[in-house]
Amino acid sequence: MAIDPYAPIFVISVAAELAEMHPQTLRQYDRLGLVSPSRQPGRQRRYSQHDVELLREVQRLSKDGVSLEGIRRILELENQVAALRLRVAELQREVEDARRSGAESRRIFAAGIGGDVVTLARGQRPEQRSQAVVVWRPRES
Repeated sequence: MAIDPYAPIFVISVAAELAEMHPQTLRQYDRLGLVSPSRQPGRQRRYSQHDVELLREVQRLSKDGVSLEGIRRILELENQVAALRLRVAELQREVEDARRSGAESRRIFAAGIGGDVVTLARGQRPEQRSQAVVVWRPRES
């Protein structure tokens, strides 16, 4: 059985040792929002294996001369990329499911102002107030 890399199992002293940092550095990174451990009752920090790996990455970037604000921004962008990759995979599965079920010719997709993707029925239009783009593929005869 594999251990969940996101399970909060390490107290701050163990996480600091694994990341080769001083516990005060971990507290500072927590205050800055670079690495946010789980909180147990009594406000005790618990770090996961993922948190320890993230601490090592922060340390590496810091040693390479990246400021803490730069590191925060890099981590934020990496999180956005990961979320977008998950969304793309989800949409690809939906498209593949539609192709397998033969529903592709009956589905129209619209992109809303917020970038969300919605499915419309044939003949249905996006709301008048939106500036959605409708993607249409003509039927093959």
